[in-house]
Amino acid sequence: MERRTIGTTALDVGAIGLGCMPMNWAYSRSQQRGDRSLRTVHAALDAGVSLLDTADMYGPFTNELLVGRVLKERRSEAFVSTKCGLLVGDQHVVANGRPEYVRRACDASLRRLQTDVIDLYQLHRADPEVPVEETWGAMAELVSAGKVRALGLCAVGARSARRGAAGAGRDGYEGTIRQLERIQQVFPVAAVEAELSVWSQEALVRLLPWCAARGVGFLAAMPLGNGFLTGTLTPGGGFERDDPRARHPRFTAEMMAANQPIVAGLRRVAARHGAGVTPAQVALAWVLGLGRHVVPVPGAKRERWAVENARAAALRLTAEDLAEIAALPAPRGSWD
Repeated sequence: MERRTIGTTALDVGAIGLGCMPMNWAYSRSQQRGDRSLRTVHAALDAGVSLLDTADMYGPFTNELLVGRVLKERRSEAFVSTKCGLLVGDQHVVANGRPEYVRRACDASLRRLQTDVIDLYQLHRADPEVPVEETWGAMAELVSAGKVRALGLCAVGARSARRGAAGAGRDGYEGTIRQLERIQQVFPVAAVEAELSVWSQEALVRLLPWCAARGVGFLAAMPLGNGFLTGTLTPGGGFERDDPRARHPRFTAEMMAANQPIVAGLRRVAARHGAGVTPAQVALAWVLGLGRHVVPVPGAKRERWAVENARAAALRLTAEDLAEIAALPAPRGSWD
């Protein structure tokens, strides 16, 4: 697989990563099977994927434990990214950016991951009660201590850019950019993780250019639109009650049907590249084409999808392909 670098420290990773969250968090519990998830991570590594993206809140904790079982056997092949800053309660999630918490959280993640160093340690959310510089300073101390190689930030704020047609093209990441400029004065930001896909392009306005101009890597979260861009979801097919898509405005039967032209366009592009090429691979190739500092991190629970996603690194879209994707209709459905 093609290799890419993250940040000015030139951390080397496969061009496509693996989002491990669906294996233990957010999606239907009935589909979460430990042995199958382990096989999926191994299959991804076999296919050239190296970046494994997890977080202490996923589960909570169980996703790191799962990844740790793989790292125990194949640490040299993997680039591990995990996150701190969010605490999960029974019915809520709260931010915690206190320096003492950050230090404890890192040590706990190292134990669960069965490794002596985390390649990329990301701040999941800034704590509104703690100056972000204090949180970031504590994370920087972890680099000095040799427990972490580089630091990243998960971006938030795009939702404000999705409020109706009047918000089309607006930048919802102003707050994140202000945070980045503050913490950059404390310790270098190696990577930013934010949603970016064919049907969610807000990061293209300012956030992606900000990263490119400063040599900051960009981890594209949800590059397959929570599964919609794979073309495997049927409008009206329904989701299990504990699947967040069951309550997501873009995953109602009406909105999924209305947004089918986007998937149809990806299918047309895929067909031009051969029978084995899928809409998901086209969607990932589109993200890869946005810059050498961009690494899409699609989530996957099954070996088949992890391998299919990895193969997208070899797909090269033509000018005709890119023009057709650019001409696709804007996604429909409120996010709020």
